[in-house]
Amino acid sequence: MNTRLQIIGGGNMGEALLGGLASTGWASNDTLHVVELDADRRQALSVAHPGLSVGSEPLTGVDALIAVKPHIVPTVCATLATAGVTRALSIAAGVTLATLEAALAPGTAVVRAMPNTPSLVGLGAAAIAAGTNASNDDLDWATSILSSVGTVVVVDETDLDAVTGLSGSGPAYVFLLAEALMAAAQAEGLSAPIAKELTQQTLLGAATLLANSEDSAATLRQNVTSKGGTTAAGLAVFEQAGFGDLIQQVVSAAAQRARELGAT
Repeated sequence: MNTRLQIIGGGNMGEALLGGLASTGWASNDTLHVVELDADRRQALSVAHPGLSVGSEPLTGVDALIAVKPHIVPTVCATLATAGVTRALSIAAGVTLATLEAALAPGTAVVRAMPNTPSLVGLGAAAIAAGTNASNDDLDWATSILSSVGTVVVVDETDLDAVTGLSGSGPAYVFLLAEALMAAAQAEGLSAPIAKELTQQTLLGAATLLANSEDSAATLRQNVTSKGGTTAAGLAVFEQAGFGDLIQQVVSAAAQRARELGAT
C-alpha cells in the first residue's frame, strides 16, 4: 500500500501521533513510515506496532511530520528537501515557519504546530499556523493528523508563543496544582493514597464538567460557592494572594521565553 505519512522521530510524541492516526482510522500501520536513528528504538516501534515501516532514512516524496528535537530540525529539513518532500507539519517547539521554509525545498507547504503532552493519552490541545505556501487544504491535512490525539485550533504564527504559554506549558501548571493539593490534603490528615485519588478525580471531574457544560468557568465557580461557606473561605485566600495576577504572570513568562527561543 502507498505510504500516507512519514513521521520523522519516533519519540513519545511521534509514537503518540502514530497510535492516534491508527486508532482513528486516519491511516493503518502499513501506510505509515517512521524515521528513527536509534536502532533500539526502531526495534521497539516495530514490535509495538506490527506492520509499521521503520527506517533510518526518509522516503522520497512522502508528506512528513517533523517530531524531533528543535536543534536538529535544520538538518532534518535539509534531508527532507533532498528526498523531495513537498508538504511538512512540524511539532518542533520554537522552530519558526521561516526557519522551516528556509531549510526545506523551495515551495514546500509547511504547517507549524504547538501540541502538548496530554496528546500521549489522546487528550491533547494543539494550535497550528500556516506557512507561506500552505493552503487551506494543507491546514485541513494538518488538523486531521493532530485531531487524532486531541483538539486543534488554527491561529496566526504570532499567536503561537501565547499558545505555548497557555496550553503548551499548561499541563505543568496543572501538575503543580495537583502536587500542592495533595500536599495540603495530607497536611490536613488524609493519607497519601486518598489525597492522590481525590485530587486526580477532582481535577478530571472539574475539567470534564467545564468541557461539557454550556456555562462559563465563572458561572461554574459561582455554582460551587455558597456565601459564607467552605468554598468561599478557600477562594478568599486565592483572592488575597492575587491568584489571577499570578496566573497572568506565569503564562506571560512562558510566552516570553517562547519568543526568546524562537528568536535564537
